[in-house]
Formats: sequence, structure tokens, C-alpha cells
Amino acid sequence: MNFEQIAAGQIASAVAILLAAYFIRGITGFGSGLVSVPLLALFLPLQFVVPLILLLDFTASIVIGGLHFKRVKWDEIGILVPFGVIGVIAGTTLLVKLPTEPMLYALAGFVFVFALRSVLNLHGDKLISRGWAVPAALTGGTVGALFGTGGPPYVIYLNHRIRDKSDLRATFSALFFTEGLTRIASFLIVGLLLSREIWIAYFAALPVMLGALYLGGRVHVGLSQTQMTRLVGVLLLVSSVSLLFKAMNV
Repeated sequence: MNFEQIAAGQIASAVAILLAAYFIRGITGFGSGLVSVPLLALFLPLQFVVPLILLLDFTASIVIGGLHFKRVKWDEIGILVPFGVIGVIAGTTLLVKLPTEPMLYALAGFVFVFALRSVLNLHGDKLISRGWAVPAALTGGTVGALFGTGGPPYVIYLNHRIRDKSDLRATFSALFFTEGLTRIASFLIVGLLLSREIWIAYFAALPVMLGALYLGGRVHVGLSQTQMTRLVGVLLLVSSVSLLFKAMNV
């Protein structure tokens, strides 16, 4: 991609999108890719956007997870990662021949129901069983491998396992850090991270991302647990709508 072809208005739009995306990430611990990728892809090549956001997300995970290392619930991550890897293998070997449209519709509906419960604060105080980690990770890994949208199942599970909002945010970041390592390795293998333009854009976007994370972190401190849960629910609602539109265009 030639940077000379990018208009000043597009650069300003990209900065605004990244500010919004990582401000949300600073508050909740996830959601930056959900916001940034579809919007940036409106005027930038997807082969440029996805690797760029992967690098920024990975850095954001290090910042949030590293600053709040002691708050990460490693026992939750420990059970999610192995089944997530199995899900990735299943998505790339066994399920790739299945019709994609019905799977996306089903996932969109599933995410929508749980998002609505979070927005309306309908779930009870009782934590769900850790056994739900298996279908959550399998679904997240499989859907992530097939469509690049595997985050919602993980978010739904952890949101119903971890009550403290700061622990939840730190655990999101640690989980997506481990996922990011795998994706970075695969992107390097296929050559998507070998572009000089992507690394120039990454270093140029770092101050924007870090500033937005800082502002989001300040807002996070002032949120109540109920407000945090509802904000996560809103992001899941956006995710379900995004999945629905993707299914309609498969």
C-alpha cells in the first residue's frame, strides 16, 4: 500500500477510529478490533488493516495485562487456551466444509441473547460452571479460525465467571495476549507482517493507542460493576449485529 495515496481526511478518520477503539479497550479490556477493523476497512485494504490492528491489540494486551498482572485470573485462562487451540484446529480442518451461513446466524443469535441479558442486567449473582469453558473455547477457537470473530464466546464466558471489573479487564487482555501470539506467528509465516508500511503505521499509531488506553483506564476506575457489565453487553450487541451482516454477505 502506498502511503502517498492516503488523503489527509482518511488519516484523520483513522486516528479518530483508533482513539475510539482503544478508549473502549482501555475501559473493558477488549473490543478494539470489533470497532476498528470494520471501520478502517471502509477506506483501507483489509490485508493492511488486520495485521496492523493485530500488532496494536497485542501491544495493548501487554500494557493492560502487564500493569495489572496480579489481577489476571490465570486459572480461567489455563482451561480456555487448550480447548481454544483444539477449536482452531477443528475450524481449519473439520468444519471448513460446513455451510458457513447457518453457523454465523446461530452464533449471532447466541451472542445477542447473552448481550441482551448483560445490557438489562438480567443474570443472577450465581457464577456459571467452569464446564462452560469447554464449549466457549471450542466455539471461540473454531469461529475465530473460520471467520476471525472468535472473541464473543470468550467474553460471554469470562463475564459470567469473574465479577470484579478490574480482574475481568486484566483477564481479557491476558487471554487475547496468548491468542495474539498464535496469530502473529501465523501472520509471519504467510508474510502478512513483512510489509514495511504496516510497521511504519504501527509505530505512528502507538502514541494514539497508548493515549486512548490511558483515558479509557481512567474511565474504567469510575465505573460501577453494573455499568461495566452493561458496557460489555453493548459491545456484544454490536458484535452480534456484525456477525449477522457477515452471514448475510457470505
